[in-house]
Amino acid sequence: MTTDNDLVKLYSQRILALAADIPHRGRLEGPQASIRKRAPLCGSTVSVDLDVEDGRISRFAQDVKACALGQASAALLGRHAIGRSRAEIEAARDQLRAMLKEGAPPPGPPFEGYEVLEPARDYRNRHASILLALEATAEAMAEAERAACA
Repeated sequence: MTTDNDLVKLYSQRILALAADIPHRGRLEGPQASIRKRAPLCGSTVSVDLDVEDGRISRFAQDVKACALGQASAALLGRHAIGRSRAEIEAARDQLRAMLKEGAPPPGPPFEGYEVLEPARDYRNRHASILLALEATAEAMAEAERAACA
């Protein structure tokens, strides 16, 4: 049973501050790739637009409609997305998933900050929202790479 104290820990001031300040918020005009992902359980959605140059994100924007945890996760991604390769994004996604589901450590450099979401491990119904931004970004990068090869 969830207590009020558990929810206070989960929705810490740090998470709320991150949720209120999401970098690269919005949409890009004419992106190479655009992906919209939805978490069916909670209805959170994230749309990611990006361009890739030399295998790295050169332009990035995200439109986030999610709970504070999903917004905080998107904010952390937004701080680090520009200049990252698909392999780095996928590694961060996989590390975040392992942190939430298996108790693994949070993603390492260059994706510092995800430890703030460790209290969400016990809230499985929030995991999909927390993972959305990284999942959408990985899919958008794959789409951009496919378009470049076509």
